[in-house]
Amino acid sequence: MSSAPKSLPLLPLEDAIVLPGMGFTLELLTADANAAVDETGEGGEVVLVPKVDGRFARIGVVARIEAGPAILPGGHRGVTLRVLHRAELGRAEAAGTALRIDVVERPDAIVVTEALAEAMATYRVLVESILEARGRQHIISFLRGVEAPGELADTAGYSPDLSFRQKLDLLETLDVSERLAKATGWARETLAEVELKRRIRDDVTEGMERSQREYVLRRQMEAIRKELGEDGDGDDLSRYRERITASAMPEEARKEAERELGRLEAGAGGPEGSTIRTYLDWLLDVPWGELSDEQLDIAGAKGILEADHAGLSDVKERIVEYLAVRKFRRERNIEDERHGVILALVGPPGVGKTSLGESIARALGRQFVRMSLGGVRDEAEIRGHRRTYVGALPGRLVRALKDAGTMNPVILLDEIDKLGADWRGDPSAALLEVLDPAQNGTFRDHYLDVQLDLSQVLFIATANVADQIPAALYDRLEVITLDGYTEEEKVAIAAGYLLPRQRNRNGLLPGEVDVTADAVRRVIHDYTREAGVRSLERSIGTLLRKAATRLAAGERTAPITIGHDEVRELLGRERHFNEAAERTSVPGVATGLAVTGAGGDVLFVEASAAPGKGGLTLTGQLGDVMKESASIALSFVRSHAADLDVDPDVFAARDFHVHVPAGAVPKDGPSAGVTMTLALVSLLTGRPVRHDVGMTGEVTLRGRVLPIGGLKQKVLAAHRAGLTDVILPARNAGDLEDVPAAVRAVMRFHPVHTVEEALAVGLEANATVALSIG
Repeated sequence: MSSAPKSLPLLPLEDAIVLPGMGFTLELLTADANAAVDETGEGGEVVLVPKVDGRFARIGVVARIEAGPAILPGGHRGVTLRVLHRAELGRAEAAGTALRIDVVERPDAIVVTEALAEAMATYRVLVESILEARGRQHIISFLRGVEAPGELADTAGYSPDLSFRQKLDLLETLDVSERLAKATGWARETLAEVELKRRIRDDVTEGMERSQREYVLRRQMEAIRKELGEDGDGDDLSRYRERITASAMPEEARKEAERELGRLEAGAGGPEGSTIRTYLDWLLDVPWGELSDEQLDIAGAKGILEADHAGLSDVKERIVEYLAVRKFRRERNIEDERHGVILALVGPPGVGKTSLGESIARALGRQFVRMSLGGVRDEAEIRGHRRTYVGALPGRLVRALKDAGTMNPVILLDEIDKLGADWRGDPSAALLEVLDPAQNGTFRDHYLDVQLDLSQVLFIATANVADQIPAALYDRLEVITLDGYTEEEKVAIAAGYLLPRQRNRNGLLPGEVDVTADAVRRVIHDYTREAGVRSLERSIGTLLRKAATRLAAGERTAPITIGHDEVRELLGRERHFNEAAERTSVPGVATGLAVTGAGGDVLFVEASAAPGKGGLTLTGQLGDVMKESASIALSFVRSHAADLDVDPDVFAARDFHVHVPAGAVPKDGPSAGVTMTLALVSLLTGRPVRHDVGMTGEVTLRGRVLPIGGLKQKVLAAHRAGLTDVILPARNAGDLEDVPAAVRAVMRFHPVHTVEEALAVGLEANATVALSIG
C-alpha cells in the first residue's frame, strides 16, 4: 500500500540502520540535522536515511519526533524518535535551512494469510530458542506481543548477529513475506551457531569436570591404598624416583626426569600421565654410564677373525690395525677419543660384511647391535619423533643403546647406501652428526630431548655400492673394500663354515652327509657364479636337504657322499656356462669386464652393420657415459681406418649398431671403451676377438687407454667366467697387487697404453670375411 508523494525533512544516519517499530534518541551532530528538527518541531515527521559507502540508501523510514529537542548529557542536542514505516525516496532539495526529500510512504500490509501465520510461528520458535540459549528469556514476552508480520520480521534488526548489510537488506525488502523469510533464514544460521558454541562449551566444561573428578578420586584412592597398605601409584612413583637416583644419567637428563616425575606426582593423569610414564621409561632405559669392559688383545682378535672368516687378509689386517691403535690410545691415556674413525665395509652381497661386524664386536668384548637402514626415508627414524606427536618414539639409535645395554656397543649401520629421502626428511643428513666423531658426543634425540654421548660407540657401516653413499656421508667414512672370494677361498669357506652350519640347520649329524671339494667346485662354476658365498650356501643347503630326505625315506643309508657327478642329479640343470667361446666365435663380439652392485661381472658387446648412411644405433639401456664411449670408439676406428686395414668408404655406406645384452639391466661408465673399439674393429676387419680374453679400459679419441676402477672385482669376475687373459690400462698395472696370488698365477695380464696394443692382443690373427661396400 502506498500514498501520494510528500516532502519531509531529511535526517541522515551514519553506519546505522533503524526499522519500523523502534524508538530511540538521536543525537544531533550536524547543522542539517538541527535545522531539520527545528523546522519540524515536536510531533512532526522526518525521514531517516542510512548512508552506504557515502551514498543514501534507496529506502528510508518515516519517524515522528516524540520529544525534544533537548540537551543530552554529552552537551549536544537530541530528540526522541519513533519509527513509523518505510518510505521510498525521491528527489531531494534544499528548502529553507533544512534539506527536504520527496518520499512515498510504504506501510506494511496487515493481512495475515495462513502461510504467513505459519512463517511467523516458525520465526518465533527460532528466535525464542536463541534467546533461551543465551539466557535472555525476558525478551521473549516482548516478542510474543508483536502480532503484525512485518513488525515481527523487523525485530530481527535488534539482533547483534546480523551485519550492517543484512540489516540494510531487511530495510529495503518491502514485501512482508520475503522479509520474514530472510529473517527466518538468518535466525536458523544464528541458532546453528549458538548450538555449536553450546556443545563446545559443554564439552569443555564436561572435560574439566571429569579431570577434576578424576583428580579427586585419584587422591582418595591414594589415601585408601595408604590405609590398606596397598599404595600402588605411590609405589610406582617411588620406583621412578629410585631409578632416577640410582641412574648415572648426566645432570641435564636428571633435571628433565625430575621435572616430568614432578608433573606425574602433581596428579597428571589420563593420556598425559601415560605419555609421561612412557617418556620416563625410555629415559631410564638408556644405559647411562654402563660400559662394556673393552678387550684389546691383538693376538686374540686375530684369532677370532681367522676363526670366523676365511680369506679377506687385507680386510682383517686393517681391522687389526684399528684395534692396535685403540689399544695404544687407551694405554697411553690419549684422550682425543672423539677423533677416531668410522669404518665402512663396502662390497657385493654375501662377502661377509655383517659377520665381520659381529666378529669385531666379539674381538673387542662389546655388545653388537645391527641397524638396518635399507629403505629408511624418515629422518625421525634416526633422530626420533618430537613428543608433541601421538605415539611418538625415540629414534633407532636410542633403541639400539637400550637393546645393547651399554653406551659403548658396536652398532652396525647396515645397507647405508640404500637410504632414501622424501618429504619427511633425509635420514642421511641426520647421520652426518652421528658419524662425525667431533660432533656425536652431543647428539640430541628429538623424543628424549637431552644430550646423548655417542662418542664411545663404535659405528661400522656396510654398503654394496660406494657411489650410492651420499658424498657428505662418504667423506666421514674410512672405506674398506671387500671385493669377493676366489674359487679356492670359497672351497675353504664351504668346508670350514657353510657345510657345518647347513648340517646343523638340516638336522644332520657330522659324518652322515659329506660334500666333496669337487662337488663344491662344480656348484661354484655351474650354479653360483657370484662374488660372495650366499648362493653357494643355499645350494649346499639344497644338497643336504635332498640327502636328508633320502635318509629319512630309507632310500639311502649313512654315510652319504655327494660328489661331482651327483650335483647335476640333485640341483638340476646348470645355470651358468662358459659362453665366451661361443659368443665371440663371430667377428663383432668382444668380452668386457664390469662392476655391478653384486660384484664384478662379464658383459658382451656386440656390433653389427647394415646398409645405410653411417648412423650409429646404441641399445641395451646404456647410460650417457657409455653412449659417449661407443661414439668415441666409432670415431677412432673411422679416423684410423687406413692403419686398421679397414675400407674407409664403408662408413658412409653402412649404419652401425652396438648392443650390450641383458637389455633390462641399466649400464653406464667409461670402462667399456676398449671393448667397444675391439668389437667394431673385429666387425670391420673380420678378425674375431679371442674367446679367452676379457678387457676393460677407457678410450680417448687419440686412441689412448685410460685407467679405470674396480680392477680386482673385474679380474675375479674374469677368473670365474673361465677367461685366461685380461687386457687392462697400463696405469692400472699396480692394482694387480690387490688380486689374490692364486688368481694371478693362473691368468695372464696385458697392460696397454694404446688401442693398437689392445688390438694386437685381443684379435685373432686370421680374418674371416671383412666388411666392405661390395
